Formats: sequence, structure tokens, C-alpha cells
Amino acid sequence: MPAPRPRVVPARAHDELVEALARLRADLELPGAFPADVEAEALAAAQTVPTDPVIAAVDDLRDIEFVTIDPEGSTDLDQALHLERTDDGAVLHYAIADLPAFVTPGGAMDVEARRRGQTIYAADGRIPLHPAVLSEDAASLLPGRERRAFVWRFVLDDGARPLEKTLRRAVVRSRAQWTYAGAQEAVDAGTAPATLRDLAWFGEQRLEREAERGGASLNVPETRIVADETGYRLEREAPLAVEDWNAQVSLLTGMAAAEIMLAGGVGILRTMPAAEPEDVADFRAKAAALGIPWDDGVPYGEFLRGLDRASPAALAILDAAGGLFRGAGYEAFDGAPPEDPGQAAIAAPYAHATAPLRRLVDRWSLVVCESLANGREVPRWARESLPTLPGIMARSDGVAGRLANATIDRIEAAVLSGRVGEEFEAVVLGRRNDGVRVQLTDPPVAAKIAELDATPGTRVHLRLRSADIATGAVDLVATV
Repeated sequence: MPAPRPRVVPARAHDELVEALARLRADLELPGAFPADVEAEALAAAQTVPTDPVIAAVDDLRDIEFVTIDPEGSTDLDQALHLERTDDGAVLHYAIADLPAFVTPGGAMDVEARRRGQTIYAADGRIPLHPAVLSEDAASLLPGRERRAFVWRFVLDDGARPLEKTLRRAVVRSRAQWTYAGAQEAVDAGTAPATLRDLAWFGEQRLEREAERGGASLNVPETRIVADETGYRLEREAPLAVEDWNAQVSLLTGMAAAEIMLAGGVGILRTMPAAEPEDVADFRAKAAALGIPWDDGVPYGEFLRGLDRASPAALAILDAAGGLFRGAGYEAFDGAPPEDPGQAAIAAPYAHATAPLRRLVDRWSLVVCESLANGREVPRWARESLPTLPGIMARSDGVAGRLANATIDRIEAAVLSGRVGEEFEAVVLGRRNDGVRVQLTDPPVAAKIAELDATPGTRVHLRLRSADIATGAVDLVATV
């Protein structure tokens, strides 16, 4: 077998890929530049919304040493955190960008945001939910800047269980912007500030609480598209530990938001039904056939967390697990709660409430929760428009999903271009109605093969017959 080559799009294929990605944007009718009235309204809000806590009539929390942790190059910073250990637990402050302070309900910016639904991260440039003057500046929790925020305060016990929670609007000032890689390096080296150091404790405790609930964090290696001055490339790696710890802060907050809305009788939840019994039985059978049985009495999440990510059989099990829970959506309610308010993968009711710069629904969640938490009526505009959100988010999620899948297909085809006739090693993941899913070892390309006589979890050799950048179609055939 040839030695592995770089997972980079060859220079000769770059222009063709750029054209394919541009056509994909057009085919999906993705939004372009913001209308002039939207930009003007955003600029006016950026210049007039006060950041003096006295003038804004909000809490002054500028003394709290918040930090942000995001992917490298991020400028739309929704969240900042501060964690302080106590003798019997910790106190967590979690600041979320106060985007509602800048958006007039029914105004030009609000109407355009409802049309977009969410920020879409395309390989050739993101398509923001809000104009950059807000999402990357005035409303973003950038370090060293005074910013408006919704601030959650959690008093935690020694197992990171919330004993008390409050939600207030405030002015904050982040002290530092960390990347995931930089934060992980500092934690590993013992040079991290207290908040990052204590985040390791928090994350591990919350993962234990997740296991007790029966939730599951898959932590599956994923293929990521990296675009920089050198072009496009594919990377496949598992998330860093700090990413999991940071995600647990958002999960805790989302569960707290759901509790507040359910208690108050109004809100919008992120729901997912439990897996059907026959699907669970089928998954158990697949795991047993792959030589890694899921024993009775072992929680689903614990079983997945115990898998060796380097094992081909485990990769096939994780691929099957990804399809076990389906049907995620949003449920708005005003009065009686949803019949099934739970999010099955999290194993608790849950709401999206931590990314208002990038996701439309979070603006409503924050406004509703802050009102309920402080004994006030939910604003009429938020209450009356709640029923429209599930449809908006479903449409937006669909577009984002189609874009992500089609983009990866085209970049994978570009990476393989010029290598027709070469042989690759792959792991068989599983069978779908339209073929067998495989994962190439290197480069990290996933593909479907219409006919392949191989069981999941086995290694096979495949020969590339064609790679069409324009459509993303990759044709592989098993070698004898």
C-alpha cells in the first residue's frame, strides 16, 4: 500500500473545489450580505446600547474574572465563564452575550434573523445570523471589553450538582480569550489559571452525573474541515478533554433553563424521543456481533464511554450508536408542557440557551428564563412568537445539515482527486439501505459502497475508481 499522503486538497484541484462550493451555496439558496436597513439598525444598536451598568440598570459584575474558550480564530463569543472552588463545592458564573439588548422585536434585524435561523459555518466562510458589528464586536464577549450579558450563577456541591441558581442581566468584562488547544496545554502543564484548572474538576464531575442520569457523550472522532491560507484540508481527531468539560457547562445551563421554563409554564425545549425498543435490541445485537457486547445493567452512556476509540469494532459500534437516537426537535409551549419534555441523549429536559449570537432560539430562551427567574411577566413579543420557532429552527437545521454533508463530500473528493487507481485501507462501519458505510484510514474520508461483502468492524482494501469534485461523488470498489 502506498505511504499516506497529506490530507490536503491538491493545488490543481483548488479552483475546481472553490467553484463547487460556490455552486453549492447557490443551490441551497444561502443568504448573502445583509440588507442595508439591517446593517444600519445593527450599527445604531452597537453605538447606543449602554454598557454602563448604572445607565443600563443591570448588575455590575466587571470584577469577576471571566474567560472564554473557543475554537481558534473565533470572534463571535457567546459564552464566558468563571469557576471558583469552595470548601464543599464551587460557584460557577456563566455569562451569555445579551443579544436581546441590541435587537428590537419586529425590527429589520429581527426579521432577517428569523429568516436565517442560525449562523451557518461554510468551508468558504461563515454566513452569520447577525451583522458582524454586533456578532463579532459590540455584543461579543471579547476580552478587555465591557459587555452586556445574561449571567447564570450556580452554587455547586462537591459533585458539581447545582444547589442554587440565579439568572441576572449584567455588565461583564472577560479577561482572556483561550483556544481549546491553548487551554488544554495550560491545564496539562499546570500553568492554567484557577478557572481552567477547576474546569477539569467540574467537567469530570458532570460527566459522572451524566452517567448517573443515563446520558451519553459520544466523544467520537470527527472529520473537520480546516481552511487557511494554504487551502483546504481534512483532519480527523477526537475532541480535547477541555472541549468536553466546557460542553458540560453549557449542558448544565441548558438543563437549568429547561427547569425554569417547565416550572413557569412557558418556553421552548430541545427535545429528543427515547430510542425505540426494537432499535435498542438491534443495536445490542450489532455490538454483540462485533465482539463487544453491551451487558445488561450497564447504562448506554457508560458502555459507549468504555469503548476503545482505536478499535475498528468500536468505530462500527459508535457509528451505529449515532443513529440510535433520532428525531431531535424543538417544542414550544405556553401552559401545559410537552407530553415528552426530555432530551434522550442528555437524559433530562434541556433547552438551547447559551449561543444567542449564533442561534435564533437562544434569544427567546434567555428572555423567557430571565423573566421567570426574577418573577416578571414574559414579554408579550416573546410569548406570542414562541410557536413560530420550531418551524424556523427545523428549516435552518436542515439547510445547515445539507450544507455540511455536501461540503465534506466535495472536499473529500478533492482530496482524493488525482489518485484514481490507488488502493486504500478502510474500516467497515455498517450497512445502510443505500450501501455499506466505510471510513478510510488515511485520508479520513467516509464513503458508501453499493456492494461490499464485509461485516462491520473489519478492515478492507478499496481501489478508487473516480472522484467527482463537482458533485462530491467518490466511487470505491473492493479489491480482491
